[in-house]
Amino acid sequence: MTSLLDNPIWNALTTRDAAYNIGFKSYAFFDAEMAPFIGMPFWDKKSQKDFFNNVAVNRTWFLLIDEKVHFIEELEMTLTLPLYQFTCTNLMGVPNSKKPLEMVKLDERHIEEMIFLTKLTKPGPFTKRTIEFGGYYGMFDNGKLVAMGGERLHVEGYTEISAICTHPDYQGLGYAAKITHFLALSVLNRGLIPFLHARADNVKAIALYERLGFQIRKEIQFYIIKKRLG
Repeated sequence: MTSLLDNPIWNALTTRDAAYNIGFKSYAFFDAEMAPFIGMPFWDKKSQKDFFNNVAVNRTWFLLIDEKVHFIEELEMTLTLPLYQFTCTNLMGVPNSKKPLEMVKLDERHIEEMIFLTKLTKPGPFTKRTIEFGGYYGMFDNGKLVAMGGERLHVEGYTEISAICTHPDYQGLGYAAKITHFLALSVLNRGLIPFLHARADNVKAIALYERLGFQIRKEIQFYIIKKRLG
């Protein structure tokens, strides 16, 4: 049985994130300063041709979908990775931290620090307007942002947890688990199901999510594509 999570970008941009859709009826995408994601209901050749003929040349596009896409020659695939998609309906107990830090709601004043931390740790795309997805929280040590996470795609019945990252000097202290648990509980308390993605080879992240009660739902394909020049 198909699920809205099989094609999360399209289903977010046509439901709960529809206000951010600057695309068209047959394909949907965010402003580049918010997120590089593109979604379409189908990735057949005809749909790809329509997409190719109508989008800008100077953008790189990220795609999450449960099927293996065969791209037309006009589109260049620069990266593909298998990801595990997790969901959680039975969250485990609050994890402990070796050096407890206060959870702080992040806002526009923190964007520079958030971009710095995500560039350093590479949890996924994070740009000037990504914070508009909402629900971002972080931990500070002596005024320095050392860990953070928040929400990203909002699909009917589900909310994605994303950008979970910890400064290299603070890893192993339990902050990623603490933030993930905090965000997942917030989603569940709103009557929604939290979901997230991890690289299939990211053993540490997978173990962390499973300890918190997340379960692998499906393997999802991640693609980076752009228009082929010349």
